[in-house]
Amino acid sequence: MNHAQATEEISLRSHVDPENTWNVAALFPSSKEWESSFNQLSENKEPPFWPTIAKFKGRLKEGPEKVKELLSLIFQIARDVDKLYTYAHLRHDEEVTVTENKEAYEKISSLAHAFSQECAWFEPELLALPQTLIDSYLQSSILLPFRFHLEKIIHLKSHTLSNDEEELLAKAGKLLSSSAKAFSSLNNADLKFGSILDETGKEHPLSHGLYQLYLRKPDRTLRENAFKQMQNTFAGFENTLCELIHGQVEAHLFGAKARKYKSCLEAALFPKNIPTTVYHSLIAAVRKGLPTLHRYINLRKKVLKLDKLHLYDMYIPLVPDVEMKIDYVKAQELVIESVAPLGKEYQNLLKKGLVSERWVDRFENKNKRSGAYSSGCYDSYPYILMNYRGILRDVFTLAHEAGHSMHSLLANQTQPYQSSHYPIFVAEVASTFNEELLMDLILKEATRAEEKAFLINEKLEDIRATFFRQTMFAEFELQLHTFAEEGVPFTPKLLKEVYYKLNKEYFGEGAEVDNEIMVEWARIPHFYYNFYVYQYATGLAASLSLAENVLKGKEGAQNAFLNFLKAGGSRYPIDLLKMAGIDMTTTAPVEAAIRSFEQLVIELEGLLR
Repeated sequence: MNHAQATEEISLRSHVDPENTWNVAALFPSSKEWESSFNQLSENKEPPFWPTIAKFKGRLKEGPEKVKELLSLIFQIARDVDKLYTYAHLRHDEEVTVTENKEAYEKISSLAHAFSQECAWFEPELLALPQTLIDSYLQSSILLPFRFHLEKIIHLKSHTLSNDEEELLAKAGKLLSSSAKAFSSLNNADLKFGSILDETGKEHPLSHGLYQLYLRKPDRTLRENAFKQMQNTFAGFENTLCELIHGQVEAHLFGAKARKYKSCLEAALFPKNIPTTVYHSLIAAVRKGLPTLHRYINLRKKVLKLDKLHLYDMYIPLVPDVEMKIDYVKAQELVIESVAPLGKEYQNLLKKGLVSERWVDRFENKNKRSGAYSSGCYDSYPYILMNYRGILRDVFTLAHEAGHSMHSLLANQTQPYQSSHYPIFVAEVASTFNEELLMDLILKEATRAEEKAFLINEKLEDIRATFFRQTMFAEFELQLHTFAEEGVPFTPKLLKEVYYKLNKEYFGEGAEVDNEIMVEWARIPHFYYNFYVYQYATGLAASLSLAENVLKGKEGAQNAFLNFLKAGGSRYPIDLLKMAGIDMTTTAPVEAAIRSFEQLVIELEGLLR
């Protein structure tokens, strides 16, 4: 096993082998070249930074050629901004305390906001044109590459403000994101979690990455101490964190009211043409399926032979003797092998990215951003941030992020810039689809009943975390925004009570819901993302069905899925999924996911007898 994975020591960034880091130099060889490109990005060094854009004001009525000229200019600048932003935010996340990286990140973030402000007049002016002229633009062959982009703007006509109001909202954008940025700094840099003791009295350092590792350890004392200390660290700042999350929700409410939406939820979903019924139906369907989750939790309690199943007992494998330790190189090989059902071209592109192009920043280092993600831009690799610790869950995380990255790569290769950005609603389909492929491969290689039981348990945990848990988060997030809309004051007491009640309902009578969980909301970064988490659940529901079709060799399933990936953001998300054969306006995919979970529970019960 790689030493970086076997030890609890957290390395300094300067001590990490470059082979274990992402190749950000492929974007810019150094910060000096980045600075040079940054200085050349804008036409002026003070506002207006791009007077060329302003010269088009009042001229959109002149014909489709003029609109095409402006859009081409805007998207070219946007590409340049994206490239500079990608480099700066990746460097920032490598080590969030480095001043040079923070300054670069702030500089490009500020310039990106300025760019947004200087383009803010375009949509109101376009929508103020006579409808007959707008319709002619939509039918113009000259504007064909931009047609869907224009359709999306027109879709928002009833929620688009005047030129001056749009400019004001754009100027407020940076201010309205301050709560999320403050939480990120607190969570990733300033909070210190100290150390904890195991059952022998040995001391262990605690961090975001190590926390997930400790919760899977057989040592129950270590698990309990990790769980309690992690939550209690955040509880020590519960008033500050309550204000931060309140600030973020109020920012969402401000945007919703300013644009005359009926609710924060509608404001978040309407731009992507997703009915709010999709959100509410997900929660209702999952609520109806909770007895299936409770059956699994009761099985867990029985197998572990515990009088009380605490929340820190939820992650330990039910077949501990089969606990798999996998070094990074092996994990990489497994992920590449697992995507064979998608064809050689897909597989070779992924292999090139992971092995020779160095998309991945592999291991945790001091002050590195926690968690994992895939990120990049139209002109970069689809980079992957990992905090790999060598457990099987990390292999699935790599497969998950590789799914995102391949989605980005195929969309960027197939679509023009303006149609390449796929909506978040479909993003989690590609990632969880790849997890399904990986599980299928590993299950086929398992020879003993104990191994199969271990893997099915892992799959159940994945569905529990991605489907049930994220739906619980979605309920909490909806409740937060409802409080704001109704003028209910945010207090730590209120948030803790609501969050605790949800945990009791979702875990059921079989689990002992520890008081410490009350404050877990304070450490979830996704609550700052504006109705993001429900898409993990809907995405998993869609991907389970799609992966089953591909793995069974259903005629046309492989091509349908690949075409869905290549379509990027060229259609609304509901329509993109219909391309692949899934209709998320019905509850059928969600109900199928619950049935799949139930079948896995039954299978695990049989294997564990």
